[in-house]
Amino acid sequence: MDDLPLTGQRVELGGSVAWWPCHIGRDAVIGSGSSVGALAHIGQRVTMGEGCKVQGSAYIADDCQLGDRVFIGPAAVILNDKYPPSNDRGKWQPVHIGDEAVIGGNATIVPGNNVGERAVLAAGAVLTRPLPAGEVWGGNPAVFLMTREDYEARREART
Repeated sequence: MDDLPLTGQRVELGGSVAWWPCHIGRDAVIGSGSSVGALAHIGQRVTMGEGCKVQGSAYIADDCQLGDRVFIGPAAVILNDKYPPSNDRGKWQPVHIGDEAVIGGNATIVPGNNVGERAVLAAGAVLTRPLPAGEVWGGNPAVFLMTREDYEARREART
């Protein structure tokens, strides 16, 4: 085991970066300026836009799509198979996440529940229905908490 870089190793991805060990599936597209954290799983045919940040231990199922500047917190889970294991891609419902959306750490998105642009899903939340653009949701099941504008105002007030 002396030859394994157990502390993590930066891997250049042609304008983006991943931290080994992680998994990037076949035919995945990682946009320029994006980063994938250690122990993250990016499934096959996943498309990530430019400037995305996927933190460690996150799981993004096959065929899901992330817009530009999406943030995925540590251990977040984005699923595609509503009735696993279906073993039938025709039954999958991959998730689409809009530009500048934020998915908090340890949040779960149930298949087919898309996330709108600039939406925020709170840490630990479970999304069981589509999250509209510009809204912040949290809880299990996730419900509306505030607008993205209110969220940003609270972020600014704490600095």
